[in-house]
Amino acid sequence: MAAITEDIARAYNDLVEINKTGAKGYQEAAEGVSNPQLKSELSRFSQQRAQFASDLEQHAQQYGISPQNESTVEGVVADAAAAVHRGWINIKSAITGQDDSAILGECETGDKVALEAYEKAMSTGLPAEAKNVIQKQHSEILAAKNQITTLKGQTH
Repeated sequence: MAAITEDIARAYNDLVEINKTGAKGYQEAAEGVSNPQLKSELSRFSQQRAQFASDLEQHAQQYGISPQNESTVEGVVADAAAAVHRGWINIKSAITGQDDSAILGECETGDKVALEAYEKAMSTGLPAEAKNVIQKQHSEILAAKNQITTLKGQTH
């Protein structure tokens, strides 16, 4: 088993936090959109992110990492940025009168931040099994972001 460095522990922590925040953000977005099909899709992405966080927590524990107990500066900064992002969804939906396209734009931004965090995590020298899990989640988030972009284009 590969040695677990502080960078790897931090990567797990950050990804767990980003997914928990993504789950909350997608749920808020689902509550903010008016289109029932969008509500359903955004709720599905919320559940997906909650599952990703759970999977990462379980995986991290196999390496002796407890992400929910770790609090790194990067994790706190990412969480703070994500909290601002969630608040922005609320502000924007209030200002635009629940504009579905604007809300989807905020979801795109959240996914872009998540993808960057995944890419950073994959550069930390993760053990092969961990890298496989993280690459798979990265691919699914990229697919979700692309779908959000398509949906946003259809709401104009």
